[in-house]
Amino acid sequence: MPTDPTLAPYDLLVVGGGINGAGIARDAAGRGLRVMLVEQDDLASHTSSASTKLIHGGLRYLEYYEFGLVRKALQEREVLLRAAPHIMWPLRFVMPHMPNLRPAWLIRAGLFLYDHLARREILPGSRGIDLRQHAAGAPLRRDITRGFVYSDGWVQDARLVVLNAQDAAERGATVLTRTRLAGAERGEHMWTAELASLTTDGTETSRQTVRARAIVNAAGPWVGHLLGDVLRQPATHSVRMVKGSHIVTRKLFDHDHAYIFQNPDKRIIFAIPYERDFTLIGTTDIEYHGDPAKVAINDDEIAYLCKSASDYFTKPVVPTDVVWTYAGVRPLLEEEVSNPSAVTRDYTLELDAPATRAPLLSVFGGKITTYRRLAEEALSRLHAPLGIKQGDWTAGAPLPGGDMPEPDAGAFEVSLRAQVPWLPEALAHRYARTYGTRTHVLLADARSLNDLGERVCGDLFEAELRYLVQYEWARTAQDVLWRRTKLGLHVGKEGEASVLRWFERQTENTPELATR
Repeated sequence: MPTDPTLAPYDLLVVGGGINGAGIARDAAGRGLRVMLVEQDDLASHTSSASTKLIHGGLRYLEYYEFGLVRKALQEREVLLRAAPHIMWPLRFVMPHMPNLRPAWLIRAGLFLYDHLARREILPGSRGIDLRQHAAGAPLRRDITRGFVYSDGWVQDARLVVLNAQDAAERGATVLTRTRLAGAERGEHMWTAELASLTTDGTETSRQTVRARAIVNAAGPWVGHLLGDVLRQPATHSVRMVKGSHIVTRKLFDHDHAYIFQNPDKRIIFAIPYERDFTLIGTTDIEYHGDPAKVAINDDEIAYLCKSASDYFTKPVVPTDVVWTYAGVRPLLEEEVSNPSAVTRDYTLELDAPATRAPLLSVFGGKITTYRRLAEEALSRLHAPLGIKQGDWTAGAPLPGGDMPEPDAGAFEVSLRAQVPWLPEALAHRYARTYGTRTHVLLADARSLNDLGERVCGDLFEAELRYLVQYEWARTAQDVLWRRTKLGLHVGKEGEASVLRWFERQTENTPELATR
């Protein structure tokens, strides 16, 4: 039913269910604001699920003198690792030395800065290694004998978005997926917004009107469209869309380190252990001018990534090795530089808050590692317009599932297996690394494996699907298999069809599920 616009308004209407929008909604809800978050598709359905899955300072940004951005990102690594140790963990990176690309002294200098620009407690520092002796040297060409190893972090990027939205909801926020901001009128002290509810295939079913004291435009690649075409407001900044594409192959090496490979074109790519049985390789940086919702890798990018990896590995990587690809558009802050790789990954917040008009805050640029700091800065910009009293709070607050005695998912997994001895080892591992302490909610009514209900595919049981629907806004097989989890890599097309049929049965029994 349409909302009566005379009812008490929201303090903040956040538009965009990527990492920045979810982070801002969480921060605002935790300060006691009445918050609504709307996302036209699924949470993290675009840029925020198409990253290289890294929580990192950005070693290569040092070459572009982005010292402030790198310091900020390095400071955030350990904050995030402590907040969600079930979906993030430390990862050691090996950089094989190629003397014709960058001299060793330059790499050592860069790694020294990387180690010391911010305080480290969890992550070990960098060092040189002999690849003839180190396990990481085994799959590499025999003539590559020297390298460096340093630390960063790995993250399940789409789950990070979902957990921020989940925490926001638990702190009182209203989170509406598959809901588009169709229009908004700006008043003296209030926005009046019209929201369109959509089915999972994008068909509009109904509209409602809400009022909000302020709007945050966190629409990512659509930030300019939302400003000009929907809100009809001018902008002093714009975004430059840069496509980043990735390939996934069967596992190329057996150890637990990742690689960072230099290329003659001055770009770097990563080769990362992924989902136990796979290797993730990426990313590209290509100017993009199409529809952000339809971005996809092309054959040239696949060939580029395969060749870049093959320049290092003994066994060449060829396009037929690729089992999955994904691509996303990074909405970077527009700059006057020709090289897409050189465009800053930092962000700008544009506040439009004249004394006689309801405020509007727009987010341009950013990267997943700095989303929490971005959210803090967004709320600081809104302190005066909204009269916010409570200060920053998220730095020491765990995300749902991350409230462990120690930030150690491995120790939690051991505890989980002791408490739930009937849970198969592989399933206990996956639950611990996906839901953390919220596994106990998923298993609340289970006393044996049979209590998890139908095995829909692989090790995906009905109890997990019901949890994802109830607590994580999952509505489709894609939501479950490619964003809440990466089980799509393991269960194939038949498994995806089984999950699709499960959702179809739920929709038949509960029609409102399609638009909830």
